[in-house]
Amino acid sequence: MNGIVVSRVWTCIVLVVLFSFTVWVEAQENTMTWMQESIESLNTELTERYGTTQKERIERGLSQVARFWRPEDGDAAVFEEFVRNHFAGDDETLDAMLERFEFLLEQLDGHMNEILLSFKRQADLDIGAMLPFDEIFAGYAPNAHVTDDFFANKLAFVALLNFPLTTLEERLNDGKTWSRRQWAEVRLAQRFSKRIPGEVKLAFARIAAEADRYIADYNIWMHHLLDGDGNRMFPPGLRLLSHWNLRDELKANYADEKHGLAKQRMIQEVMNRIVMQTIPAVVINNPHVDWNPYTNKVQRAKVSDCKKPAPENLKITNDPEPDTRYRILLETFHAEQEIDRYSPFAPSLIARRFDEDREIPEERVKEMLVQVVSSPVARKVAKEIEKRLGRPLEPFDIWYNGFRPKGTYTEAELNEIVSKRYPTAKAYDRDMPRMLVELGFSEEKAEYLAASIDVEAARGSGHAWEARMRSANARLRTRVGANGMDYKGFSIAVHEMGHNVEQVISLKMLDHTLLAGVPNTAFTEAFAFIFQARDLELLGLETPHDERTEALRILHDYWSVYEISGVALVDMEIWHWMYDHPDATVTDLKKAVIDISKDIWNKYFAPVIGVKDVVLLGVYSHIIHSQLYIPDYPMGHLIAFQIEEQMQKAGSIGAEFERMAKVGTVAPDLWMQQATGSNVGADALLAAAEHAIEEIK
Repeated sequence: MNGIVVSRVWTCIVLVVLFSFTVWVEAQENTMTWMQESIESLNTELTERYGTTQKERIERGLSQVARFWRPEDGDAAVFEEFVRNHFAGDDETLDAMLERFEFLLEQLDGHMNEILLSFKRQADLDIGAMLPFDEIFAGYAPNAHVTDDFFANKLAFVALLNFPLTTLEERLNDGKTWSRRQWAEVRLAQRFSKRIPGEVKLAFARIAAEADRYIADYNIWMHHLLDGDGNRMFPPGLRLLSHWNLRDELKANYADEKHGLAKQRMIQEVMNRIVMQTIPAVVINNPHVDWNPYTNKVQRAKVSDCKKPAPENLKITNDPEPDTRYRILLETFHAEQEIDRYSPFAPSLIARRFDEDREIPEERVKEMLVQVVSSPVARKVAKEIEKRLGRPLEPFDIWYNGFRPKGTYTEAELNEIVSKRYPTAKAYDRDMPRMLVELGFSEEKAEYLAASIDVEAARGSGHAWEARMRSANARLRTRVGANGMDYKGFSIAVHEMGHNVEQVISLKMLDHTLLAGVPNTAFTEAFAFIFQARDLELLGLETPHDERTEALRILHDYWSVYEISGVALVDMEIWHWMYDHPDATVTDLKKAVIDISKDIWNKYFAPVIGVKDVVLLGVYSHIIHSQLYIPDYPMGHLIAFQIEEQMQKAGSIGAEFERMAKVGTVAPDLWMQQATGSNVGADALLAAAEHAIEEIK
């Protein structure tokens, strides 16, 4: 019933928006006569004034402005006066325009980012309970109306009149010949390639904030999971966030020879219940009930591992979560649909993610992912895992991490080492310069980078938040428990530190802030993976460095990419399904996600693992709250492998990291060619994995 109501409400909204859009189109058509006449007249006038060398820029600028001009922006007289006043027909004026736009937009973006961080502070940080009004602040986007304002005051039109809008094809084919100045101009114009009303952005921000809250609070109290004999296999107080902490706990239990397998099977059952939405609603983030995930029976907790007393009105019921997971995903899709209507160059989230954000065509990304999951090396690696485990593989073994050396340390021992060293987030903050020196940065550069990053205790699993202006600091967030940081939190912190270091270098050390960052999220994930792979070394724990160890590292990388490539394919298929079924209900969507998860599994994983109809690929929280983000992870691993190979050739992490991060936001292949001498691809990892499997034999 909830799905039907949501669908009807959105259908009404869609009809209203379609009517408004039709009225706008008709109004635009009514203005085309004067617009075309004005363009022809201005073209002649400006070419006579500035010369034929400016003719191409004049024609392009007039066309770009006309594409976004609306009746409320003014009539022919206003349009013509605007163009005459703001076309930069000489190099000196154009240089001044680019320089001032670059400086002022950095100030605008940076201060808006600081406001947003402040408004989300209570929701993001572990600093006390959330109150209802905190959620409103967290869902408010102070920059929601900025682009709208820039079109209203015509600053957006100034940029569109003078700087080029480009297609993905142009950026991929012609970008290799552009100067960095030309790339900066392209990035400036791209900022105004969509004219999305502030209320549409604000509506999206609200559902995005709800999705963030939903995921951040989706904890399972593990001591309250019971097996068939009523045994509690997990220690008191262990609260794991879905899916990150559940997955990491599952990985950690490969080291527990006595109880690890039983624990892993139980975690897998919890994950299945989350995807299927058969998990009882009362067990989510609730330490006052006991739950057997196999029978799905819930009862009042017989033990207490939480300081807060149980609510007096606590109702014990097996009623499942009411498909909240899929309601939020569906509402996010509808919010993206509203953005589609104002995005002529990328009229779907799919197009925006691949053509604009990643700047790698979706077909090519999918081809790389399929190349990974269908590679014959998968069966070879699976057989090696099976031999090491001494049993047939089970579905959760897609998270096998036994190739990675952990020396003689158990998870408990690692937790003890980490908690003593990092009892607070500040302790990690103070230790960052040392860790960065260990990673190959000079002492001076390490101090500078650490001083540009603030470490804070996260309410959720953790994240890295970039600064948007050079005078501000990046934020590193990771979970820190009452007894200090544990090994999982430390590993996440090292990962996020990789993001932060990239963010600092690619903002504060660049020639153009319009080129700040890296080509897409996969590249910053690559830098983060390189840091995270050295987390044990940063704890001062020795890890062997020989050919066999290197081969095992490569197999670890391949198996990780194999798993997350499957999840990425699921994520992509889900969004295609939603666009193909825009009137779907929540129930429809749930069934589709389950079916897609099984289909991808059966095609690429069942032949390797030996079990069919598994839904584990659908458990990732990113599917719900990160809007087609997951493909960045496998792409990040592939890119990381290419970058790592280059760093090994150069014999340095710190210096190469800095050199690469300074390339900025040019096209991905151009970035990779400058960084490593080759295009982005899976061939390097697959070839290395084939060699590695032979090496360990």
